[in-house]
Amino acid sequence: MNRISPDRLGGNVFQTIGKQWMLVGASADGRVNAMTASWGGMGVLWNKNVVFVFLRPQRFTKTLVDKAEYFSLSFFGEEDRGMLTYMGRVSGRDEDKIAAQGLNFELVNGAPVFEKAQTTLICRKLYRQTLDEKCFIDGTIAEKNYPAKDWHDVYVAEITDIFTA
Repeated sequence: MNRISPDRLGGNVFQTIGKQWMLVGASADGRVNAMTASWGGMGVLWNKNVVFVFLRPQRFTKTLVDKAEYFSLSFFGEEDRGMLTYMGRVSGRDEDKIAAQGLNFELVNGAPVFEKAQTTLICRKLYRQTLDEKCFIDGTIAEKNYPAKDWHDVYVAEITDIFTA
């Protein structure tokens, strides 16, 4: 694992998050879990390098993110697509899916850094808010993406560390 500064982070965020996906990982109450996500972004807010991610209320990983100060975003190569698919379909409430996929990790500020990840961001939570149906300017987005009214929580988090393979 090599630590780099945020200004050295390469890649196309639209590709790495939207197409390649990421694992959102967190640890709390002696449990570690991660889930696949493809909604989020990176930028500068409040004079900090930040990420923003969206988590639905029914996801087990969200319960850990809510309890923890830090979480991680991990990015893998195409060879790990099967693992990412599995991590998005199986709930950590039902099994230890990290162990089931043979993922080794270490905790940095309480957030998992996976050995196989090409890049991992350690993120300190700054803000969380549940999306509000009344705030959608284009109502078709809410209709299409939230038929069950299970609004995502959006998290804004400061990138505190970046590790690369």
